[in-house]
Amino acid sequence: MTLSKLIPVALAAAALGATLPAAAAADEKGEAKLAKVLDGRVPGEPVRCLDRTRRDNLEVIDRTAMVFKDGDTYYVNRPSGVNFLSWSDIPVFKIWGNELCKMDIVHLRDRSTGMGGASMTMNEFIPYRHAR
Repeated sequence: MTLSKLIPVALAAAALGATLPAAAAADEKGEAKLAKVLDGRVPGEPVRCLDRTRRDNLEVIDRTAMVFKDGDTYYVNRPSGVNFLSWSDIPVFKIWGNELCKMDIVHLRDRSTGMGGASMTMNEFIPYRHAR
């Protein structure tokens, strides 16, 4: 490979290396925020679906999870493609029936422009309740 071909490859590798620490810091920040939200709560058995009443109060934690708050119980879902998840996006759920379930699809829309972004698949919901 000639030098003129190596330079763009080296620049791309350097740019990727520069973003890795920033992504790791964002992941750690999201995990810390989730830990704060769940402070004093313990996980229960995962559930496959949430009915309409359990998913009205949603908090999106960047690059980490969606937390559905139902009274004293918080249901945590870490969808596939979670690295695209941002509080600034509006999640639009593609639901078949009355429940939001594992394997349902979530499309992200930019809050300011309304433009579509990434799509993700929901996983199981982990309920967290206050420790007794």
